[in-house]
Amino acid sequence: MKKKQSKKKTPNKRKKNTSEKSVFSNLEITSNVIPNKVATSKRTSNGIPKYVADRMARRIFFTAGIPTILGMSVFVVSYIIVTKNIAEIPPSSTIAISALFFLLGLAGLSFGILSASWDKEPGSFFGIENIPMNIKRAKAAFKPATQNFEENG
Repeated sequence: MKKKQSKKKTPNKRKKNTSEKSVFSNLEITSNVIPNKVATSKRTSNGIPKYVADRMARRIFFTAGIPTILGMSVFVVSYIIVTKNIAEIPPSSTIAISALFFLLGLAGLSFGILSASWDKEPGSFFGIENIPMNIKRAKAAFKPATQNFEENG
């Protein structure tokens, strides 16, 4: 038996020959047209400064990264102890201990973000004095979004 050969369908559509230069120049022209209302509005902040983000990352590494790694290593250590017959560990205690470390990591993540100083010079070692101020900053960041939602709703 012979197999039927299917005919290739060739699309009749022609591609437009537009150069990349013309496409991007059109894009620049359309993007430069800004209404006066938007152009004269106050400029808002661009987010978290790099030095603050680096400070947060260091704090998060120590306060969240280490407990999370310990939470994962509980399973490995528990497995080794049980397979070598060193001790009999119930699975519920392994899960409880690892969950405790994961919760500690979650709390450390929040602490690492909220305790970072926004000043140019680094703050104190623990940064507890920065927590109330950073909570106010976080609330202020979400305030315009909730106001817009309530106005449109």
